[in-house]
Amino acid sequence: MSAPLNTATLQAMADFPNQLEQFYAAIPESHSHWTPPSWDGIPSETFSALGQVCHVRDIEIDGYHVRLQRTLTETNPVLVSLDGYELEKERNYATADAREALAAFRAARLKTMAMLSAVTPQQLDRRAEFEGYGALSLRSLVHYLCSHDQQHLAGLQWLLGKIDASRAAAAGPNL
Repeated sequence: MSAPLNTATLQAMADFPNQLEQFYAAIPESHSHWTPPSWDGIPSETFSALGQVCHVRDIEIDGYHVRLQRTLTETNPVLVSLDGYELEKERNYATADAREALAAFRAARLKTMAMLSAVTPQQLDRRAEFEGYGALSLRSLVHYLCSHDQQHLAGLQWLLGKIDASRAAAAGPNL
């Protein structure tokens, strides 16, 4: 018999909208579009803070909603990987309103959680092929989504570190 989804994973996913809003709020407003001179070491895609928010919104809606639904309703579907940088260009993340993007993400995550609440343990074993990842189960897909969330929280923390480092460098050495 198949097991239900991991409760820690579900809790992390449910908590993510609040964490995303809190981490984004920690970014100084003057730096919402800021990018560092080097992206070396970033644990997520190379987006500004606003870009991070827009990206998770779009991947949730255009990526994971579609992937989850197809895995539930089709036999071994091939799930496409989305080009986040292409979405950034097409949707002009630089002109996005952060409050709207955060609200849209929150609504999308509620839909994701509702979809997952209706899934049976047997459905978690449904198979798909995910471009760039290979064969997986619906359960795998949920873990990848949660991992994606964590990468972008880490990306926002990394940006905060870079912002603070740039301020420290501008202030000069301690005397």
